[in-house]
Amino acid sequence: MLTANEILGKINSYLDNLEYTRKPQSLYAPVKYVLSMGGKRIRPSLMLMAYNMYKDDPETILPSACAIETYHNYTLLHDDLMDNAEVRRGHQTVHVKWDANTAILSGDSMLVLAYSHFLRCGGEHLKDVLDLFTETALEIGEGQQYDMDFETRTDVTESEYIEMIRLKTSVLLACSLKIGAMLGGAPAEDADNLYKFGEQVGLAFQLQDDYLDVYGDPAVFGKAIGGDILCNKKTYMLINAFNRADEAQRKELMRWVTAESFDPKEKIAAVTSIYNKLGIDRLAEEKISHYFGQSRKYLAAVNVAPERKTVLGDYTDKMMKRKY
Repeated sequence: MLTANEILGKINSYLDNLEYTRKPQSLYAPVKYVLSMGGKRIRPSLMLMAYNMYKDDPETILPSACAIETYHNYTLLHDDLMDNAEVRRGHQTVHVKWDANTAILSGDSMLVLAYSHFLRCGGEHLKDVLDLFTETALEIGEGQQYDMDFETRTDVTESEYIEMIRLKTSVLLACSLKIGAMLGGAPAEDADNLYKFGEQVGLAFQLQDDYLDVYGDPAVFGKAIGGDILCNKKTYMLINAFNRADEAQRKELMRWVTAESFDPKEKIAAVTSIYNKLGIDRLAEEKISHYFGQSRKYLAAVNVAPERKTVLGDYTDKMMKRKY
């Protein structure tokens, strides 16, 4: 079996050597640019790890791994445009380096390219792979829309938020694992358990993002903390603060959420102080631990030798111990 670093090396090499020979180059240059920025490559790594639990030639499904990474970066490209973000992974975003129209069109092309890469998996699994990927892509769009809808609501419940992040984040991790298992010839029950494993890991992963945005070390996190607070993002933290606050605390939270003019440092400090008084940090840590614990039950149910689960288990352990 390959190690996590060996898998990452194969993915990066494959992506680096992709050639976009179609024209015009002005359409495909941003695609190459986005995929050259690097990143953790979590989704293609999970796909190859799941496959490698059943077969020892994971390099044979690199086109499918490339498909999932191309799709993921397509969503980031459009997210950056929607959020008017200027930087991604230390580089200018596409709509800044080029323009908004290029970002839209090149992003659309990345979605089509993802399907093109998946078509290379061929054989008996092609329809199942494309069905799962298509359903996942639709769910991610639904999750993004829920996230947008929540921006104008002050009554978002915890269960609504969990479902939104399941759709927006978790299902792509789950999809990556299940496709890897399917292509590796895994029994249907194993493939389903790996999907559920990915869902639970994804929920923990996104909740950890919420937590780190407030309590992360800026020097390690790679960006200033408190961004979610400044833009009033309906995170697990804010939702539960409203749910647990007394009348005075709720009034104070609402004042900051509705303020049109404020000192950013003061707002971050004030909202974080309320979180601390309400124990939101501990609540989030407990929720993260819950979902990660649930994920381990599904991994344990996968019917392969324990040593063949080691790479995937260790990799997701490290995901949850990250500080950025």
